[in-house]
Amino acid sequence: MTPADYEAWYATPRGHWIGETEYALAARSLVAQQDDSLLDIGCGTGWFTRRAAADGLVVTGLDPNAAWLDYARAHSSPALNWVEGDARHLPFADASFDHVLSIAALCFVDDERRAVAEAVRVARRGFALGWLNRASLLYGQKGRHGGSGAYRGARWHTPREVRALFSGLPVKDVSLRSAIFLPSGTRWVRRVERVVPESLPWGGLLLASGEKA
Repeated sequence: MTPADYEAWYATPRGHWIGETEYALAARSLVAQQDDSLLDIGCGTGWFTRRAAADGLVVTGLDPNAAWLDYARAHSSPALNWVEGDARHLPFADASFDHVLSIAALCFVDDERRAVAEAVRVARRGFALGWLNRASLLYGQKGRHGGSGAYRGARWHTPREVRALFSGLPVKDVSLRSAIFLPSGTRWVRRVERVVPESLPWGGLLLASGEKA
């Protein structure tokens, strides 16, 4: 998949709904204020990075893929900062950002535990890190047998596995929420999504959020 193809998916009605729903879940978890700094780990083409910037945050997007970052730069405001780097070895000092965000990106990283520890290290206040949920309908559609499309090669986790990634780290008030319970994205599904409790652990995106201890 090319960066343009990936970005074009977010322009479709279903892709836009999924992106907005996932971002809204993360935004409610972070409770960031205007002009807060935020690091988006695994930003890819920068869809979530730009979305956070539109909310008035001072955003940096990080990704290991130079071609995808080139696309992000070419399709974004010059005010956004883009950094090529490895989630397991973030090129930032401790507590460099008020908040750290990552949406379904760390599940593609070898040694997720190391990547989570790095995300916590560079956060000053809070984090919202999302994984693909093995206990979801989306897994049945896109995750089996190595995954398909943009999900190929991703690891899908249970809530217990996600919680274990934070064991022993300097965090507090870690909670799990989920979204995208019915991934078809039809009109009636969107209405259903608005009334399903985020505390149910069956959405396609499983988001762990909390604060730096």
